[in-house]
Amino acid sequence: MRRVLLVQPSMQPPGGGNGVAAWVLQALVPEHQVTVLSWTPVDVDPINRFFGTHLQARDFQTLLVPRHWVRLVDGLPIPATLVKLALLMRYTRRVSADFDVIFGVYNETDYGRRGIQYIHYPTYLRPRPDVDLRWYHHPNRALQLYYRFADAIAGFSLDRLKNNLTLVNSNWTGAHVRSFLGVETRTLYPPVVDPLPPPPWPERRPDFLAVGRISPEKEYERLMRILARVRQHHPDLTLTIVGTWDRHARRYFDGLTALASSLGSWIEFRQNLTRDEVRHLMATHRYGIHGMREEHFGMAPAELVRAGQIVWVPRGGGQMEIVGDEPALMFETDDEAVEKILSVMANPMEQDRLRGLLERRGELFSTDRFVSEIREIVGSFS
Repeated sequence: MRRVLLVQPSMQPPGGGNGVAAWVLQALVPEHQVTVLSWTPVDVDPINRFFGTHLQARDFQTLLVPRHWVRLVDGLPIPATLVKLALLMRYTRRVSADFDVIFGVYNETDYGRRGIQYIHYPTYLRPRPDVDLRWYHHPNRALQLYYRFADAIAGFSLDRLKNNLTLVNSNWTGAHVRSFLGVETRTLYPPVVDPLPPPPWPERRPDFLAVGRISPEKEYERLMRILARVRQHHPDLTLTIVGTWDRHARRYFDGLTALASSLGSWIEFRQNLTRDEVRHLMATHRYGIHGMREEHFGMAPAELVRAGQIVWVPRGGGQMEIVGDEPALMFETDDEAVEKILSVMANPMEQDRLRGLLERRGELFSTDRFVSEIREIVGSFS
């Protein structure tokens, strides 16, 4: 049994990265003495409900960054995520000597010694993609000052960071990391909770499901326009959007609902669903669609694939790996998406082929596979 420090700003839902951290914890607690170091307290009940884990508070210890740090940063008018990460990194180095293995689940980290880092997309790869930028990141000069301020707090060493064992959520992310850091990476796909047993394909609704955070980079308005054109050939088709959102996305959500109203009553928004309710929707729909163009991995399309749906994704990012780089399931333009969706919907034999392909792909994202690999990685780490 090894003493493991699991470092993650928050494990609370929602968020794909927080879900990965929850399943790393789930994998390790039966075999190791685990302490979670976080910015926010760990509450296992919502974690279990949302991510499908079965953790108990007595399974692990917790350690929080100093509360006066938290009060100072959380009182700022912006999220200040990079500052939180910098302080978390600094505190990790302060306590790391008491542990055999340090495992960070939020991108590159300097622990003061060799550790394991899981990268969703490199934090220090700059400039950031446009989808990561918000109003408070402008003007650029102010953003650069913010970077320098956070980096000074972190006090990280690029050489120590490169010495870590580096895990990535997709081959696409791995290519970015290798180009940026010049280090080898190991792809470990995030875990997707086992789906509900689906009914036979003919009994599933021939409708679409889109799942994920309600945020502009997800481009739900694009999905609406694509499926509005598909409906010209399939007038009974519906789209259900299952999402979570916060006050920062209120204006975007209002725009989506206005667009949906203008297109007709075939678009439905569902929020605050339980995990079982979401799994039921996935099991009863035939088709899924995703809108973000450069998704680093894509938990939502992976969940849809695991649920036995035929899923279309933009051509770009790690999500292409979820659908096995299958040309029939990737699109660049709206025209291409409409053409490919209509072609598959009209061809039952093609549907059978794609379902077989995606069933095999879905096995790569199982929780059993993830847990097994995490235990092997930590057990052999030195």
